[in-house]
Order: sequence, then C-alpha cells, then structure tokens
Amino acid sequence: MIAGHFGLAAAVKAGRPAIPVWTLMLATAWLDVVFTPLYLAGIETIDQSGGTGYGEGVIHPDYTHALVGALVLSALFGLGAARWLGRSAGVTLGAVAFSHWLLDLVVHRADLPILPGNAGDLPTSGFGLWRLPTVSMTVEVLLLVAGIGLYWRAAAKRDRRQARTLALIAALSGVVTAALDFAGV
Repeated sequence: MIAGHFGLAAAVKAGRPAIPVWTLMLATAWLDVVFTPLYLAGIETIDQSGGTGYGEGVIHPDYTHALVGALVLSALFGLGAARWLGRSAGVTLGAVAFSHWLLDLVVHRADLPILPGNAGDLPTSGFGLWRLPTVSMTVEVLLLVAGIGLYWRAAAKRDRRQARTLALIAALSGVVTAALDFAGV
C-alpha cells in the first residue's frame, strides 16, 4: 500500500503547500519506518507461509500497527513536527502519520491488533483487500493518481512552469513506487 500512502501525502500537499513534501512522505510511511528496526530485531514479524508476492504475507506488527501504538507514534511524530514547523503543520503531519493505519486497515488481513503486543488478546482488525490483488492494486493506483492529480492542479494554480516539472517528477516517482510496491520490494 506504499504507493497509496504516498498518493494521500501528495493530496495533502495540494491543500497544505507550506508543509515540505519530504515531511509528508515521511509521515505517511512513519509506522513502517518504526516497524523496520523492530522487524530486523525479530520483535515484529512477517509470516510468508502464504507466499512472497503482493500482499501475500501475514504481518504481525504488534506494536507499530496496533491501533493504540499507531495513535501514540502518530502523536509523537506530530509533536516533533510541531516543534520545527509549527502547531498547524504538526497536527496535519500527525494526522497523515495516522492515515497509514487507516489505509492499512483496508488492505491488511485481520493482523492489526488494538493494543500494543496484542495485550488482552483482543480481536485483530483488517478488511483483507489484499486477498483480491487486482482490486487492491487498482485502489492503490487510484489513490496515487488522485493524489498526484490534486498536487499538480494546486501547483498549476500557483506556478504553471513549476507545475509541469512537478507533474513529471510525481509521475515518474509514482510509477517507480507503484512498481516496487507491486513487486513486493
């Protein structure tokens, strides 16, 4: 879903042009950024018994992608951003960070716990759109295209010359990101 996350970040950039795009991209990937060292340390895992293709692994992100964990990590990201970019940008970036969990809820199988470490052994969440790879990829590409389109349209209103450059960069990076995501990289 990484391309879809970036599409959402591009859409937010259209409405909040003063927020640096790199902070939006980092915010939308924040939960996965924190997941990476926990995965490498064996604290969070991916079960590849279902395969290694697009959306086939069952992820056990018991801390970073738990509902409460995602809320805490998003709030921390927003507070850190507010310190350097101001309160309004911090709130926006915290919300973008949490949007990661919301988008993952749509695609993940029921592997998203409510409490960190799945404390209390509560039911896990996930609508499982990854079980339908073609539909999932289509939704992801639509999110990416819509976000890039909104970003380009907003940029064109500000500066037509810059908008052409932004459109080319966004299109190329979107294609590369989507291809890597679909390849499972």
